[in-house]
Amino acid sequence: MKFSVRFTLLLVALLVINTTNAQELNCLITVNSDQVSQTNQQVFKTLERSLTDFVNKTKWTNRPYKEQERLEARIFINVTAYDSDRFQASIQLQSNRPVYNTSYQSPILNYRDGNFNFRYQEFEPLVYNPNNLESNLIAVVSYYVYIMLGLDADTFSLQGGDPYYRQAQRIVTQAQGNGLAGWQQETGARTRFELVDNLLSNTFREYRIALYNYHRKGLDIMADNNSTGKQVIAGSIRLFETLIKRRPNAFLIQTFFDAKSEEIRSIFSDGPQVDLVRLAETLNRVAPFYSDTWKKISK
Repeated sequence: MKFSVRFTLLLVALLVINTTNAQELNCLITVNSDQVSQTNQQVFKTLERSLTDFVNKTKWTNRPYKEQERLEARIFINVTAYDSDRFQASIQLQSNRPVYNTSYQSPILNYRDGNFNFRYQEFEPLVYNPNNLESNLIAVVSYYVYIMLGLDADTFSLQGGDPYYRQAQRIVTQAQGNGLAGWQQETGARTRFELVDNLLSNTFREYRIALYNYHRKGLDIMADNNSTGKQVIAGSIRLFETLIKRRPNAFLIQTFFDAKSEEIRSIFSDGPQVDLVRLAETLNRVAPFYSDTWKKISK
């Protein structure tokens, strides 16, 4: 009897461990090879499966995650050229964040990196080792995993993404030291170096404050107080006016609105109204590249 009770308790403990220590991401990965004239498509399917296991089964942080806390994400890799073990591709990343008291997933990142060249032998193991980063495939995917984790953390706590951005920055430094493609600092270019450098720079602090206020103080209260939530979101957007005075062509502003433009249009097109004239003026100042979207906000 005692053995039976102990065995039952052990099983319960194991189940608790398994449910409270889920991995960080629930990521759907697609590898598209439509542009490649390759009779045998199996290598692309193998790569897709390997990357799916790599991203979703690697333990990226020391923080315990519950199943419902996993970051919902998508990675789309479009292969444009392939020769032996050499791939030329682009990578598109999307991540979402749940909104409190709703079933809605708010888009956090919608970002495309067109400079994604790597080598991969079918069935080779994909393992992230921060001390030995020689594969550009692993370096790029790992870097963006940490960027997505950092952005997600920033929406829940102010500056919460710092440890993830620092890990992404370490990947940049090591990739540069190993001479991997697409990691160098280039004047005027929107590079992986610039993205994480800006995220960690105090020069762009309004971006991260806006990210937190918009989600935690705005979206998360809209189910209970729609009007106040909208006011907070509008105020978060106005923070970018300070940023553009300091950096008129801030990379991060483009990144924010690439993910958020349609959501912002939807939020302010119905329900309790804010000062839409002032809002439209702000949006057209900070994100004129989405002026057609702002015109669709109901007057």
